[in-house]
Order: sequence, then C-alpha cells, then structure tokens
Amino acid sequence: MAGRILIRVAVAAAAVIAAAPVFASAYEFTPAPQTDLNRVYRVDRITGEVGSCQYGLRENTVGVTICFGPGEGAGAQPPGEFGLIASRHEREGGVFRVNYRTGEMSVCYVFEEKVVCTPPESVTPAVAQAEPEEPETTGSTGASRD
Repeated sequence: MAGRILIRVAVAAAAVIAAAPVFASAYEFTPAPQTDLNRVYRVDRITGEVGSCQYGLRENTVGVTICFGPGEGAGAQPPGEFGLIASRHEREGGVFRVNYRTGEMSVCYVFEEKVVCTPPESVTPAVAQAEPEEPETTGSTGASRD
C-alpha cells in the first residue's frame, strides 16, 4: 500500500516537473533599442503574437501603463519557436520577431496604436543567388555606394 502511494506521488511529481517549462516560458520580452523610448515588446513563444507596453505620464498619478495589441502581421502565426531580438540601432523603435525553427524574421513596431509586423522572410539559397531590388534601409552599413 505504501509502495503504491509512493509510486503515485513520484508519477505526479514527474508530471509537474515535465509541464513546468511549458508554463515557465510562455512569453519573451525585450526593450526597444531606441534609447529615449521606454517601450517593451512581448512575444508569445509558440504563436508569435506580438504586443508592446510603455510608461505614460498622467497628471496627479504615478503614471499609466500604455499597451498596444497586435495589429497587421503581429497576430498569431503558425506554431513555431518565436523570440524577439533588438537591433543595436539606438534610434530604432522596433524589434525583430524571429522563428528559431524556420529562420524567418519580421520587423515589428508600433503604428497607429497597434503593433504591426512585416511579412516573415528568410534567406534561402535560391533567394540569396537572385539579384533582388535594393530596399531603402535605416542606419548606415559603413559601405559607400559608387
């Protein structure tokens, strides 16, 4: 009898330990790299849904938390293993949403009171060999164009 109880307790403990990582890391957070912006982004690590919050001033109070929900492209994606990466561009208000399983990346930022993300892209050998149009980028690459 005592042996059966001990086995049940051990099985229950193993189930709790096995489930703990799923609940412990449901979201990932990262601040926007812009040095004068107090914004933090959040991504659901499984669905890739992105949101953001920041501090706001309000007279006669300690302030308020202003949050922005997902807008175009920032909603749930096919299940994956998502994370957020901030660039080192000190004036950039957005972050990169990455899918560690597929290598796809999107740029996410706050636009008109919502978080929006560009369509997911990844570099594949076929794409890398093609000569794509050169998009306008922010910041400097250090290379001069002649």
